[in-house]
This record gives sequence, C-alpha cells and structure tokens, in this order.
Amino acid sequence: MTQSQFIAHRRKSDGEIQSVVDHLLEVAELSRRFAQKLGVPDLGELLGLLHDFGKYSQEFQGYIKSGTGLLNPDIDDDYVDALSLKGKIDHSSAGAQWIWEQFRKYKAGKYPAGKYASQIMALCLASHHSGLIDCLKPDGKVGFLERVAKSDDRTHLQECLQVADNEIRQRLEALATTERIKDCLDFILGLESHGLSATVRAFRVGLWTRFLFSCLIDADRIDSADFELPSKKAARKLQAVDWEPAITRLEFYLENLAIRNDIDIIRRQISQECLSRADGPQGLYKLTVPTGGGKTYASIRFALHHAQTHNLEHIIYIIPYTSIIDQNAADIRNILEKEGDAFSWVLEQHSNLEPERQTWQSKLVAENWDAPIIFTTMVQFLEVLFGGGTRGARRMHQLAKSVLIFDEVQTLPIKCVHLFCNALNFLITHTQTTAILCTATQPVLDRLKDPDKGQLAMSPNSELIGNVAARFEELKRVNISNKVRPQGWTKAELTTLTVEEYKNKGSCLFIVNTKDWAQQLYLSCKDNVDVDERCLFHLSTSLCPAHRKLILKRIKRHLHWNIPVLCISTQLIEAGVDVDFNSVIRFLAGLDSIAQAAGRCNRNGRSAGATVHVVNPDQENIGMLNDIKEGRDKALRIFSEISGDLLAPEVMERYFDYYFYSRADEMAYPATAKQAGRADSLLNLLSENSRNVAVTDLPLKQSFMTAGNIFQVIDAPTQSVIVPYKKGKEIIEKLCAAFDPDKDYALLHRAQQYSVNVFPNVWKKLKENNAVIPIQSDLEIYFLDERHYSDKFGVSTDEVSTLSTLFG
Repeated sequence: MTQSQFIAHRRKSDGEIQSVVDHLLEVAELSRRFAQKLGVPDLGELLGLLHDFGKYSQEFQGYIKSGTGLLNPDIDDDYVDALSLKGKIDHSSAGAQWIWEQFRKYKAGKYPAGKYASQIMALCLASHHSGLIDCLKPDGKVGFLERVAKSDDRTHLQECLQVADNEIRQRLEALATTERIKDCLDFILGLESHGLSATVRAFRVGLWTRFLFSCLIDADRIDSADFELPSKKAARKLQAVDWEPAITRLEFYLENLAIRNDIDIIRRQISQECLSRADGPQGLYKLTVPTGGGKTYASIRFALHHAQTHNLEHIIYIIPYTSIIDQNAADIRNILEKEGDAFSWVLEQHSNLEPERQTWQSKLVAENWDAPIIFTTMVQFLEVLFGGGTRGARRMHQLAKSVLIFDEVQTLPIKCVHLFCNALNFLITHTQTTAILCTATQPVLDRLKDPDKGQLAMSPNSELIGNVAARFEELKRVNISNKVRPQGWTKAELTTLTVEEYKNKGSCLFIVNTKDWAQQLYLSCKDNVDVDERCLFHLSTSLCPAHRKLILKRIKRHLHWNIPVLCISTQLIEAGVDVDFNSVIRFLAGLDSIAQAAGRCNRNGRSAGATVHVVNPDQENIGMLNDIKEGRDKALRIFSEISGDLLAPEVMERYFDYYFYSRADEMAYPATAKQAGRADSLLNLLSENSRNVAVTDLPLKQSFMTAGNIFQVIDAPTQSVIVPYKKGKEIIEKLCAAFDPDKDYALLHRAQQYSVNVFPNVWKKLKENNAVIPIQSDLEIYFLDERHYSDKFGVSTDEVSTLSTLFG
C-alpha cells in the first residue's frame, strides 16, 4: 500500500486507513475497465483519479480525522465537529474544476470539442454523490457553471494540486491530453454521420455522459465497500464469464424434454431456429412467437450462445411484472445451477420501486448486477437509464456487452416509448449490446408518428424465426368470439356465461380489468349452486406472492388431474403464467391483452375449437386506467374492420398502428410546468432543453437532475406492507422483536413473499382505519392488522368480517 498522510477512509472494524492515493488509483483502475466497454478506457481512468481529488484539502482531512477518532478534541487544534459538517465539505468540485480548465478552450474546426469533453467529465465528477446535476435548471439558471465557478476557498483546488501525491499528478498529466478530447469528439461526429435529428443527437450525448458517470460511481462504490468489508472483494466476480457450462446444461435439458404433442414439436423447431441465428452479428432482434410457443427457453438459448460467440458479460432478462420474476428465474436457475458451482448464475431483482432513499426493500436488491444472468423488471431497467440519484445509474454500464431480452415488450409504458427507443438504439450502437424483443404481440416501435423524437432502428433481417405468419397458423389453438354488446353485460348475465363455460368445458378462466370486478364475480359464482367452492379461485395483486403461488399451485393441480376449476383473475395471470384452461372469458381490453388471455386457453393444443369470449360489463370504473381505455377503443375498431383471425401478426400490427398514433403526444414523457418549468417533456429535458430560458454556449444543456426527480415508471408509487398470511405472521413477530430489523436482510428477504404493494388511495384508507402498523416506531417497515387480510381477497381496507367491497 502506498504510504501517504492523506486519508480517504478509515475502516470501522479495525481502524485501518485507506489513503487518498490508494483510493484514487483503485477507483481509476475499475473505472477504466468499465469504460473500456464504451471504447474510452482513458476517460474512465481520468474520472477515477479526479473524483475525490478534493480530499487532499486540509479542511477534509480535519473533518475525516475528527470524525473517525484520529484527532482528540482536548489535544488537537485541528479537531472539528465532524457531525455538524457532514455533507457540507465539498470534495468533488475540485476535480471537476481542474478538468474544465484543462479541456474547455480546445476547438476542432466548428466544434467546441474541448467544451464537450470538459463538460461531460466535469458533470460526472461534480455529481458522483448526488446523481447527475442539471446543466440548466428549470428556472433558467446555469447550474453547471455555478458548480465549476465555485471559489477556491470552497473547493481548495490549488491547495490540492500543491500537496497531491506525485503518482496522481504524473498520471493526470499523462492522461489529460487532446487525445482524450478526441475520444469525445469522435462520438459527437459519429452521431452526425448517422443522420439523427438534433433531439436524438443531444439525447445520446446525455446517455454517453450517464454511461461514464455509471463507470465512475460503480467503481467508487465497489472500492469503498471492498475496503470496509475486504471479504466482499474476494467474493466479487470481475473476471470474464465462461458460458460453456451454462450452454452444456441448457442443451442437455432441452435435448431431454419430452415431446408430448404437436405443440412441443413446434416449440422445439422455434428453439432450433433461434439457435441457428445465435452466431450472427450483434444488434436488435425480434422473437415474435404466439403465446405458449416456448419463447423463454428459445430466447435464453439464443442469448447463451450469442454471449459466448461475442464474449459478452451478461444476459439481462427484463420482465414486465415483479409477480412473475420468481418463477421465470427459478426455471432457469434449476437448469443452469448445480451444487458445487463457484458462483450463482442467476440473480433476481425483486423490488418494484427502488427509491434513492434506502428502504428495507431497496437494501435487498443486488448492488450492481454482478452476475452472469440477471432477471429484473422493465421498471428497474428504465430506472437504471433515467432515474435520479446514483443507485440505478450505477448499473448502467452493466447493460453494455450484454444480451437484453425484453419479455412482453408491448407492456412498455406509453409515456416511456421515445425514451426507451433512444436508449436501446444507443446501447446497441455504442456499447456492444444485443437486444431481443420477445412477444406474441409485437408493437411497431420502428414506425412511430414522430420518428425525429426517436424510434427503433430495426434491420430487415431482425426476426429470429422464419415465416412468422405460418408459425402463428401452426400454433393457432383458439378462436376469438366477439360478444361485445352495446348495452354491456350485467353481473348476473356474466355469472351465467361463466358457470355455463365451467360446467360444459370443465375449466374456465375469467380475466377482468379491475380488482373490484374480480371480487364481485367471485362472490356471484360462489353463490351459484352449480359451482363447487373448492374449485373456485380468485387471483389479484391484493394477495401476497406466497398466497398467489399457493393458489396457482392448486389451480395447476386441478388442471393437471382434470378436476373442474373456475378462476376469476385480474390481468396478472396474462403474462408468463403457464396455465392451460379449456375456456377463457376476457373483459374487453387492448388486442394485445386479449391475445395474452388467449395464451392461457388450450395452451398445449389438447382441445379442438377452444374459444376465448370477449365481453364488456355494463358498468366498469376504468376512468383512471388510460391504457385499458385506449386499448379497448382500438380493439373495438379492429373488431369492426376484421372478420378473420384477430390474433394474426398483421392484425396486431394494425392495432398498434392505431394505438400508437392516437397516443403519440404521450410518448415523450409529458411534464408539467410545476415539475419542469417551461420544458414540456422529459425527452426535452434530457436532450436539447430548447424551451429553457437560460442563455449559454454550453454544448450540454440537459436538466439531468430535474428529469431524474420527475421520472417514475409507475404513476402512483406503491407502499409495501407485510401481511400476516401463514409464515408472514411469524416474520412480523420476529421483525418486531429484532434489535435492528432494517438490517436483518435474511428476514426481510423472506418478508418479500408476504408483502403487498398498495396504491396511495388504499394506503390512505388503511392508515385511517389503523390497519397498518410500523414494525418499530422509527422505521418505515409496516405490517397489516390481521383483521384486514382476507383468505380469499387479500388486503382489505375494511375489516374482513364486514367485507363488502375490496377497494384498489
């Protein structure tokens, strides 16, 4: 270890010192490795060397030595009250100022190349504790210049330059050359050669900046954590992945899968087609396969072989809902992981929302996606790219040199369409990344109404399987019956239809749009003399995951043994849940939702003439559910125009053409004046920021922090509550008795399976009814009063004994 009088950290466990020079060099080494994925390793190293340059100041040294007990308040004149100074000593602006002054005056033809390079680098350095700062603030102030123009008596740059270790100063001089400016300039010039709009070019520059920021903050967090807990460093997996063992295990599994019917033969053929394309070039691919066509295994098979061919680092499987992560990840883990493996192949990221302020859920999420195969959600993927703070941004560089598999990509939130398309194009073009869009209902993300705002760049040979239309015809197992009525169906009429299908077909699934209808129909069917209550099931997200799993297990057992089953469910059953009903009834919704519902009917092709009945209730409260409302209207239009197969790929394309065209104004993530000043969207904030009133010649004008604070994939953030269902009761008791419950990660991990996420309106009612109680008075970990958890319907705002309507 280099000997130095300047301290970066002091370990709590044994008082060991990490010097500033050691910390800067170690972070620089990691950051260089990560930035290599962007083709700019020297920029990564430069950021690492400069990020904590301000720690050379006497002010910071007095603060850290006082705070860690190295200075005695009774003896040492340099002692300060460290607690009162926490967060107030600026040690990140010195490096930002240095790089800004080094590079900003350099020009290359018409380009202010030095300003581009210096602003990008300085932004990363100034932001590495807060998340990327605003270049322009919504009120018109130039936030970036305010930061780099701080007085020297606050940043101590000159003092730090005088006392910094020679090794650091010499390396800075070697790296801070015009060649580093050229690294940035090459990227900027490359954007012009792609013929992109000014909006998209500016957006990509912002993403390039965020990528470098990701390299720096992950390197910084890793080195700090590994110094504090050296055992972490030994366990950390930073070497290249050998994909061969995983490939061998998957191929063995697929080779030994039983062929039970014609559908299995087609699934095997689709899988083989994906395998045959795996040695192709990196880029953007589509896997358009009917529901039940085996796309999960086919896409993973492609990804493993593709990752081996191109020496990639990760496979990231991105799922629309947290409710199906467990099962998908477990299926792959059971195939790939064997006892005695040196590491885990599969990492699951469960958290539905992961705010920058740590909560009991966010602490459980893996720090930086340090695993070969990661299962996560679309929410988390988008948070990595656009969320505020540092937690999500830290993982962005892990998206590089990866295969990204988007399962059910049509569930992408409409407000994020342009952001998503721009980001995916960036990753594919600039970071050695391959992406696969998997679904039976492929959205037309390459044919948007406003292409200058960003749409996917899809190549003609992007489809992984040949003759998609023929595959859909071969895998056609159901007919869609349009039973929509002008006046709608009453609850009594819907109950009669449901019971008739249940009696005649042996099994029936009814999918509704709201929890309220799910409860109403369940109770109505329960009162019918022809329905055996032991065969009647209800599913919604008001039930905790453990509860839903148990119900699904019972449903599957009934289906397997041909025991009658009637299930009333919300949309949660539509994506990724492998069930095979003889009959399905679906409330009118988008054509993509109807197609997903069809995937739960006659899934294995055992019945002839199976039918999915589409009905509309006479009363339905979906005023706030715009996606369902818009999808329903466009589905009705398709019904009026098409008399043939409503699930054919060309029909689905027409549906999405209508749907996307009508919602084009929502696709740039609209923002209000209160949120973003004059900016009208996050796309604007993260690109040219043309509506901002600031006057400046800065090349980057993005309001990164403002956009990050606004960004949330789910409009109404949910609050998690642990419910007293079966083992949940024991977990609640142990957490209440724990000395430090928010640090009992093993117990909290178990609690996830007994937790329900509720929306603000439901949370408010639960609080008003004293139904939610904190585990301990000073913690944001809550459990539910057992009188508010129904064995049939889950969380209830009313006491179960007086349950009439389940809100939410």
